Amino acid sequence: MSSLTSIEKRYFEDLFVMGSGYVVSKDAYTNATFAEFFRECAKVDIYAEKYFFNGDSKAKRLRAFWEIESDRIVGKVLKALLEVWGYENSAPDEQSKVRYDKALEIACRLQGKSTEIKDFETTFLNQQFKKLDVDKIKLDGLLLSVIQHRLEEAQKCLKANAPLSVIFLAGSILEGILLSVASQDAKKFNQSKSAPKDKAGKVRQFHEWSLAQFIDVAHETGFLKRDVKQFSHELRDFRNYIHPGYQAASNFQPTKHTAEICLQVLKAAIADLTGER
Repeated sequence: MSSLTSIEKRYFEDLFVMGSGYVVSKDAYTNATFAEFFRECAKVDIYAEKYFFNGDSKAKRLRAFWEIESDRIVGKVLKALLEVWGYENSAPDEQSKVRYDKALEIACRLQGKSTEIKDFETTFLNQQFKKLDVDKIKLDGLLLSVIQHRLEEAQKCLKANAPLSVIFLAGSILEGILLSVASQDAKKFNQSKSAPKDKAGKVRQFHEWSLAQFIDVAHETGFLKRDVKQFSHELRDFRNYIHPGYQAASNFQPTKHTAEICLQVLKAAIADLTGER
């Protein structure tokens, strides 16, 4: 059986809209072309009896497949399905892009090709930052005080092994800081290609922007470096577990390592914004 975790499966479930019973989209595969895909990609008969224990829909057979088969073959199939998804979704929204990138990383891990990704993560986590001078970002006085207190609290929570608290605090601090930075340089943020627009094509007001949109625009405009952008999206995803139902459905259990990544993302973002990195 593959080593896919519950949260990793969730990325593919959401990206491929598997709750519908289909895989990738309603029109992506017929039974015949789905069978053909598995024969060509993995030399597997996906309609064999052993893949029927969850049910007969395409999504249920894919779930059975990743429960039974090895990491290598599951990774190969999922990576190929991601290519199909990319073909079917030529203009994905930002949330789908983030899910796609994470899903691709997972597929590569299953195939034993994750060394480069792990090295990238290790290098990022090993960065050392001097004193974080949040006041250099020129935040409003009251906001600066709140941010500083939350940052101190997040570091205390990490020492107390309270990872979920670290994640929520880090996410809220990053969003508050990026909103303030955007407000200080509104023209640059509003003129960014990644700036979110309404149906009429008008750039939305900052209070309507999501954290993901602030992250992308901050990177595009040069405020955040590429590694911070990538890991900030992971922080954003983790921060969404503030909703208990979402956490329960995903069976997400944060660890101290998860919290360390999230706090490091925040520190690196502050360092980028203050010119310390």
